[in-house]
Amino acid sequence: MLPTVSRGRTPSHVRSNSNPVFPQYLRRIVKWQQMDIEYTFWQMLHLCTSPKIVYQHTKYHKQTKNQWARDDPAFIVVCSLLLVVSTLAYCTAYDHSTAHAVFVIISVLLFHFYLTGVVVATCCWFLTNNYLREEAPNSHVVEQRVEWLYAFDVHCNSFFPMFVMLYVMHYFLSPLLVAHGFIPVLLSNLLFMVAVSSYHYLNFLGYDVLPFLERTTFFLYPIGIVIILSPILTLSGFNPSRYFMNMYFSQRL
Repeated sequence: MLPTVSRGRTPSHVRSNSNPVFPQYLRRIVKWQQMDIEYTFWQMLHLCTSPKIVYQHTKYHKQTKNQWARDDPAFIVVCSLLLVVSTLAYCTAYDHSTAHAVFVIISVLLFHFYLTGVVVATCCWFLTNNYLREEAPNSHVVEQRVEWLYAFDVHCNSFFPMFVMLYVMHYFLSPLLVAHGFIPVLLSNLLFMVAVSSYHYLNFLGYDVLPFLERTTFFLYPIGIVIILSPILTLSGFNPSRYFMNMYFSQRL
């Protein structure tokens, strides 16, 4: 007897993949009462201290929600607000024009965080799904793919420790870092090297936790490039702090 095919039901894994998560995610951005702010700050703390714990909880989220990506936009909302506050502090200290300060805040938020995140997430999403996925051992195994929203989550997670170093710590150290001399150049390059390296390390952790990906050490390769470039820039006298501060703010250093 030939097996019958039910036309009225859809397999559970197909229903979960076709679920419009992204529109729900966007709708929750304007609903503070539906955001878990406490858990967001817990994630931010552990991303700076024990990032592997955060991605261990990502596995639990996959088991309970059947998706790797967050369904709570609280992280991106809080991170955006912190980015606005930190940029406003820079503008207060190093900018003389209110209109230019508003422009800087908007451009940093849109370009440093959102646009860069969309580009990086899209590239990583394309790369992982097309080149880093393990081959299914047989045709009965459900094919798994990296969700684009999860790739953007990985960017947000990786961005936060870098934000702490380059927007918060850098702000308080900026009087020293923008000074003339070899020591400010050395410290500035060291801070940028650690910040950028931490971004790529957390990026690696985000994809390494996915059981259906292989060769995820690819995401660690940029760290080697940063480590090589940092002493070269230091010996050449390039100060990234002075460069970026002069690029964005009206007060020339």
